Amino acid sequence: MRLIQEPSAMQQLARRWQRRGIRIAFVPTMGYLHEGHLSLIRVARRHAGPRGKVVVSIYVNPTQFGPHEDFTRYPRDLNRDLQLCRAEGVDAVFAPDDQAMYPGLSEGRYSTYVVEEKLSNLMEGASRPGHFRGVTTIVAKLFHLVLPDIAVFGAKDWQQVTIIRRMVADLNFPVRIVVAPTVREPDGLAMSSRNTYLTPEERQQATILFRAIQFARNRVRQRPTPAGQLRRAVARLVASQPSARLDYVAFFDSDTLQPVHTVQPGTHMALAVFIGKTRLIDNDRL
Repeated sequence: MRLIQEPSAMQQLARRWQRRGIRIAFVPTMGYLHEGHLSLIRVARRHAGPRGKVVVSIYVNPTQFGPHEDFTRYPRDLNRDLQLCRAEGVDAVFAPDDQAMYPGLSEGRYSTYVVEEKLSNLMEGASRPGHFRGVTTIVAKLFHLVLPDIAVFGAKDWQQVTIIRRMVADLNFPVRIVVAPTVREPDGLAMSSRNTYLTPEERQQATILFRAIQFARNRVRQRPTPAGQLRRAVARLVASQPSARLDYVAFFDSDTLQPVHTVQPGTHMALAVFIGKTRLIDNDRL
């Protein structure tokens, strides 16, 4: 397994693979890998095929964090991540630093961004202004450097996946986006690197996100429900946990992300909840 830290070296390697007709499957991550990430790597390996290459990027992207978010304390452990990637048969890990990816950012000289202007204004985009500008910019840069045929993302970040698909279509990236299912703990909590922030008591309360999805799913199986009514019911359920504070809950079309007025089986649901100081997200089709 190769560890690559220079963008030019990553691109040169990818070009050599391309010239040899080798398929590249790519998994972009912010590191501190868990079973959810490893499941994406396994999906990438299946799509790459026996002759293909799997590349994992490990980079905590500063431009997708707001000024009061957790960029500086986001968990990092590159050596551990490299061991996990090696055990999964990853061919190359691309782990650049900020200066390599955003030359002059700290001095205010970096000024080029990729912006999706419609889907990014909803849900996470409304709660975290500028977040998706950072996401689309770094993913576009990584696509240019890794030159993947296939990129694998997790369904846990459904809005992100939808925005990246739109970017790929609108900007003619020659990349096929593959979405892998959310991986959950036995009690339903979606796996996330941020789960490590939770105290034992908060960890128990964090299951309220998945329980809220299950509650909504059971409700609409009985009868279609007005979105406002269901939103209020979910808010009451979340408020039953002393450490939980609802940021938003949304009911929408899976493909367009447009809100629906009536929630029924097949509607997509997403929510963000603060558990103590830790902000967690989850989503699923009802």
